[in-house]
Amino acid sequence: MPHYIAIIEDAGPDEAVGLWFPDLPGCISGGDDVDEALENAPEALAFYAQELIADGRQLPPPRTLAELEADPEVADELGKHMVAQIEFPTSTVAE
Repeated sequence: MPHYIAIIEDAGPDEAVGLWFPDLPGCISGGDDVDEALENAPEALAFYAQELIADGRQLPPPRTLAELEADPEVADELGKHMVAQIEFPTSTVAE
């Protein structure tokens, strides 16, 4: 199954944790802490994919971490924040 790289922005103990996917513009998730943000991420992926499909578009293929590190628009963010691989929940997307 495909895995998408997520960038996790933790603003501190009194702020929500944000999570976004460089390969999926506008696909974001979050939570009260890192664990909750990671737990919510597959659902965000599923909703994003459903919206693309409803618009007649396809989900872009995920890039590897090395490919993202080579992208100057993403490389700086990778160096500033935590990174996680989120498995795409294929069973949640209607065919």
